[in-house]
Parts: sequence; structure tokens; C-alpha cells
Amino acid sequence: MTDARLTEQLARLVMGWKVAPDRFLMKNRRWLPRWRFQPMAKLGDACRLLQSAAPQEYAMGATGSGEFWARVRVADTTGEARESSQARAVTFAVARAIGIEPDGALEGKKR
Repeated sequence: MTDARLTEQLARLVMGWKVAPDRFLMKNRRWLPRWRFQPMAKLGDACRLLQSAAPQEYAMGATGSGEFWARVRVADTTGEARESSQARAVTFAVARAIGIEPDGALEGKKR
């Protein structure tokens, strides 16, 4: 799954947005260009995603080797991730908590 495809799914399922070819259609007839919502690259967007997921609990931190980890529980499902960036760790943990397996999403590539 590519980063773009994962972002589309999260925008639709977690944020409640509709997906258009070059933008996300938000509530109240507002829209957001796709380049403005990048939860795997921008920590602010990842936190916005986390907040919209309304987790029962979450935790995040960093290892001594510079890797980031996140654990998110939504309902009865817990998602965990370890990534090189904090934004990716949070985004992947949210995805797993709602039942999406990102499978190490990479922009433009499949793993």
C-alpha cells in the first residue's frame, strides 16, 4: 500500500472526509488540497488524525537508537508501530488500531 492510498483510507475512515482526485472534501462544503494533509510526514497532521480517531488510550516514545514507537487503542483493538519518524509511528499505530494494515507503506512503492 502506498503512502497516498493509506492517507486516502485514513482521511475517509478516521477524519470522515470524502476523497476527490486532488483534494479532500471536508464537512460544511470545505475542501483541503491533498498536499496539505500528510500524516506520515507532518507530526501535526498525525496528531490531528490521532485526535479524530478518539482513542481510549495511547502512548508514544522513542528508543535509545532514535526509533519512535506509538501504541493506540481504539475500542477493543490496539495498534502499535515502530518507525524512523514520530509522524509515521503515530499514523501506522492509528491505522492498525482501526483495522488497516499499512504493511510499511512507502510513497509510490509496495513492500
